[in-house]
Amino acid sequence: MATTKWALDPAHSEIQFKVKHMMITTVTGAFKNFNVEVETEGDDFSTANIGFSAETASVDTGSEQRDGHLRSGDFFDAENFPVLAFKAAKLQPKGADGEYQLSGELTIKETTRPVTLNVEFGGIGADPWGNTKAGFTLSGKINRKDWGLNWNAALEAGGVLVSDDVRLLGEIQLTKVQ
Repeated sequence: MATTKWALDPAHSEIQFKVKHMMITTVTGAFKNFNVEVETEGDDFSTANIGFSAETASVDTGSEQRDGHLRSGDFFDAENFPVLAFKAAKLQPKGADGEYQLSGELTIKETTRPVTLNVEFGGIGADPWGNTKAGFTLSGKINRKDWGLNWNAALEAGGVLVSDDVRLLGEIQLTKVQ
């Protein structure tokens, strides 16, 4: 069967993370510059070879001060480690039709660790211009300290400023490369 290449549709895709702040509210951030490359056999995503990368300097939480801190050596160290990456190893069905688990390795700074994400396959369809599109929703959770993102501050009343757990969320739309 022929190999099919799929390219990211950035206008219809987003990668976000959510982390508890002061253990009472959730802060949402996103990577504005990222890419996904996918190759499949035909339109069968169970055979997919998947790679993801994001520019760490593109992190955006809506606060310039916080974004600067996230780009610093306390977190992503964007100057020395401009890209974080995920390389998929296996996509396997999980329970209900259209639900999968995607396992692979996430690299942040120089640390690579296994990660498993939940994936909902939204389906394949044609847009009004004749392009074939495929849609996916991703979710998962990591412990940021597993990648050396250790900065924190103790709160006077107990607890810490930033949770160790980080929820990952993605809406990905791919376009079949002609």
